[in-house]
Amino acid sequence: MMAKTGDTVRFLNSVGGGRIVRIDGNVAYVDEDGFETPVMLRECVVVSEAGDSRAAAPAVAPKEIEKPSKEVKAEPELPIVETEGGDKLNVVLGYEPADIKQLSTTRFDISIVNDSNYYLYFTYLTRGDEEEWTTRYAGIVEPNIQLLIGEMTHADLAHMEHVAVQMIAFKRDKGFAMKRPVDVEKRMDLTRFLRVNCFRPNDYFERDVIALPIVTDDVQLGHDAVSVKPEVIAEAMLTPVERRPERRQVKKVQRQPRTSGGGDPFVTDLHIDELLDTTAGMSPAEILNYQVDEFRKVMDANMHNRGRKLIFIHGKGEGVLRQALMKELRHRYKSCQVQDASFREYGFGATQVTIG
Repeated sequence: MMAKTGDTVRFLNSVGGGRIVRIDGNVAYVDEDGFETPVMLRECVVVSEAGDSRAAAPAVAPKEIEKPSKEVKAEPELPIVETEGGDKLNVVLGYEPADIKQLSTTRFDISIVNDSNYYLYFTYLTRGDEEEWTTRYAGIVEPNIQLLIGEMTHADLAHMEHVAVQMIAFKRDKGFAMKRPVDVEKRMDLTRFLRVNCFRPNDYFERDVIALPIVTDDVQLGHDAVSVKPEVIAEAMLTPVERRPERRQVKKVQRQPRTSGGGDPFVTDLHIDELLDTTAGMSPAEILNYQVDEFRKVMDANMHNRGRKLIFIHGKGEGVLRQALMKELRHRYKSCQVQDASFREYGFGATQVTIG
């Protein structure tokens, strides 16, 4: 049953509920003890419809609390099982396309991953340039779950150029180590939602996503940037453009070739975001050529080292880069052995080359 204004609902995937005071598109605004909480309509379960005698009674009436309906009893709260290493916060925001082959028209599911033993008081907000913030989700996220908190289309992108996440971590019914409050704001490059190679494998998602780490092992996204002194920023702004290269190569230093084939494989990530600081002004063909050139540099530097294992991370995407690498291996590096790299270690979209 689709919920409507005036219905009393409870939340499907989080704690809470109340009466729907208004509906905006796919988002319902639910009155919880005098506070409006935005939640996806499909995450609302109707307890009583508008006009129902049960809905007219106060939400906190003793009878309603003492004698919950059978529907509420059918879903008892599951026990919280803590995981090893879960006392460090790891929180990821993920944007997952419904159809990665139709990026210009598909919708995107927005999920929060709470990989920790902590509950999170969590808010997700967005705004466009020169706009005020809009709360897209607010609620409690339970430990060790992935929660769908919203969806968006390309029509929504203009209002999501700036993303903010605020949260407080806590545990229930036991002592715990206090975590610092999280307050993260990031400007999104909206063109990434139109580029297949920007959607990559991630341990928390079955399909390729744009993943935004919010906290990694208790360290907030961009936390170190806060400590930059104003005079350093001013000096950087006054630095002549010619002294600052347009592109900064992240992976220029190669390991010294070994005389034997033993040891760990040499890993090269060929995603363009890992190779260049910006791709402004570059066409897709120029980007591909740059990635292939980087591949050749690594191969040529190791060709005299028989038995050496090289791992090239190229991603899944539409397979354009992988096809280009296979062509190079068939014609230019015929003596080398080629196979898919270990999924467990490198995820989807990696190729292992053994120098022959």
